[in-house]
Amino acid sequence: MKFFRTVFPLFLLTATCCAGPFVTYSQSKVLAGADRINVYLPLIQGKRVGIFANQTSLVGNTHLVDTLLKLGINIKVIFGPEHGFRGTADAGEKVGNYTDQKTGIPVVSLYGSKRRPSEEDLKDVDVLIFDIQDVGVRFYTFISSLEEFMETAFELGKPLMILDRPNPNGHYVDGPVLDLTYRSFVGRQPIPIVYGMTIAEYAFMIAGEKWLSEKANARYEYYRTAKNSPPDTMFHFQVIKCKGYDHKTTYVLPVKPSPNLPNIQSVYLYPSTCFFEGTVLSEGRGTNKPFQVFGHPSLPKNLYSFTPNPNEGAKNSKLFGQVCYGWDLSGSPDEVQAKVANKVQLKWLIEAYRLFPEKDKFFLLPKSGKMEESFFNKLAGNNDLWQKVKNATPEKEIRASWEPGLAEFKKMRKKYLLYEDFE
Repeated sequence: MKFFRTVFPLFLLTATCCAGPFVTYSQSKVLAGADRINVYLPLIQGKRVGIFANQTSLVGNTHLVDTLLKLGINIKVIFGPEHGFRGTADAGEKVGNYTDQKTGIPVVSLYGSKRRPSEEDLKDVDVLIFDIQDVGVRFYTFISSLEEFMETAFELGKPLMILDRPNPNGHYVDGPVLDLTYRSFVGRQPIPIVYGMTIAEYAFMIAGEKWLSEKANARYEYYRTAKNSPPDTMFHFQVIKCKGYDHKTTYVLPVKPSPNLPNIQSVYLYPSTCFFEGTVLSEGRGTNKPFQVFGHPSLPKNLYSFTPNPNEGAKNSKLFGQVCYGWDLSGSPDEVQAKVANKVQLKWLIEAYRLFPEKDKFFLLPKSGKMEESFFNKLAGNNDLWQKVKNATPEKEIRASWEPGLAEFKKMRKKYLLYEDFE
């Protein structure tokens, strides 16, 4: 098979700007990459296509797969991430391969027995498409899936197209930068918890910083700099940009990106309250406000109370059927956004630890005793945060320790932005 020449995004967009931290567009004025069919359809017509997608992969109100099938595109295989192609599996639940009932297309799970396509999976595929809504948080596993998918595509010389989507947390950058000692599927690269990039911008960073395998990096560099590709080739790595979006845009997702992020309030709070997944506290799974409420039966009974129970997307979780006492951070989108204040908030974690009676049991520790295997440390990206919380280090001092890493990351990030920045 012939390889396609690298083409960088050429679809430059304009966006109005005003004073203040955000520019608010109506949803109708923001077009995701998938909505711009006239731009990318000519690039995949007559090709055998493999698509990495889930329930967020929409064109208007219709799934991308259904849209492309109606337009005569030959889709050979669908790849599914965490939560599955239809987005109903629990967090961390392994998903197997199956045939999609609606379309009859085979679905290969990349969150089960393997994390990347095999050469056999791609033998009948000419072009790969990645279209999944991200929420701009390091431990949200879709960016890890993106990296694995890119690596396979580049290693095997399969052209890859990314249909970009707005980042609902794309208007700030904050949190500790990952120490690679704590590298895992919930944090693979040295980026902060909130990195302020769309999925396509992040893809360019992965490639540009040579974070892929040696073979994938070499292949990407070869096609990026190729001068004399055959005239009948089109692309090797292509991004279809959003329209009407920049990093000051307030964007509310049209569909929940995963079962436990049911609305924009959960999406805004997720970078701060996901820390509780690495503790004995409930992070609200099994309620109608996941990541908006958190607590534990041992906390003071004059706090907000809730009882988590099994539900779709949270069939197995902590403290089911037990009355928990803690916090309710819910409210209108504007109220919740004001509570977050464009920061990874530590005050809730610090206060929960201060009030917890059995402090040596607050953090979930690995049976091995190896702190690099601590799930809290994997979320935080270091072995430092939990120690400072235990030692009652002031939040201001903790945040100051993040600044050198954040400053370096922000410089690097600027090189890969496709849209006007928030600062």
